[in-house]
Amino acid sequence: MCTVELRQLRYFVAVAEELNFGRAAARLLIAGPSLSQQIKALERDLGVVLFDRDRRSVALTPAGASLLPHARALLDRAEDLRRRAGKLSGSQPVRLGYVNWLPPDFAARTARAATVHVDAWVAPSHTQAARVADGSLDLAVCWVRDEELERLGLTARPIGADRLYAVSPGPATDPVRTRDTVVLLDEDVTSWASWNVYAEELIRDTGARPERISDGGVTGPGFFDHVRRLGRPVLNCPKGQTTALPPDLVRRPLVDPEVHWPWFLVRRTDERRPAVLAVLDALAEGVHGPDPRAWLPATDRDR
Repeated sequence: MCTVELRQLRYFVAVAEELNFGRAAARLLIAGPSLSQQIKALERDLGVVLFDRDRRSVALTPAGASLLPHARALLDRAEDLRRRAGKLSGSQPVRLGYVNWLPPDFAARTARAATVHVDAWVAPSHTQAARVADGSLDLAVCWVRDEELERLGLTARPIGADRLYAVSPGPATDPVRTRDTVVLLDEDVTSWASWNVYAEELIRDTGARPERISDGGVTGPGFFDHVRRLGRPVLNCPKGQTTALPPDLVRRPLVDPEVHWPWFLVRRTDERRPAVLAVLDALAEGVHGPDPRAWLPATDRDR
């Protein structure tokens, strides 16, 4: 008899959406080997191979592609059941979405505030902000411009930042000036809207060189291929912060200036529920801004 856990279905959907086990593991907040083992167990229980994978790439098999919409539907039904049960019990958890970053002490901070359900659907910043606006989420950790917050009726509080770096062909690992880097801009404005806005402002302010692409290679194996093709230091995207580097590439600190990607906790401006506000305060408590010498988008310097 086949027994499939909802947790395994979430893992399957995450790998199918990322097509990268490292990124999927970071998104799910679990170890990479554990994720791989769970996918193998799911394949064994279902009796089909879900992914074709080798050292460089991951792809859905025909069976995996066929089962993916059914897995998503089952997860949606389970979430609906959870919401209905929460309403009946009067203790519905706070729904929080994110892109790829959560504070390292997230669990400890939120445990004392309220029950938090971290949404399994990891999406770009502009998508997560829109989900808060339409009520699909209560809070989201993301980055959006002030004009977008105003248009959607949202408010943002800073809760952290990622320091970005450059990736270049080895062996040199010394710091590189930001103006000497290449910054990728993807033509897929639906998927990369937030990144493109951020990157274009960075290019204007620092003189870094733009490189327009159309293959989604801002992160993942495609990003590493672009670094090799260009033969120069390329700015990393925060969505790829946790991806392991191939042995022929190195990570180099950015200087003159440092470059930070800020993260904000976004809520609806008219939000008044005590549990949501308690989680907001718990995550934003004691957060300090980035080094004043670091580069940030103009609208974020005074937030």
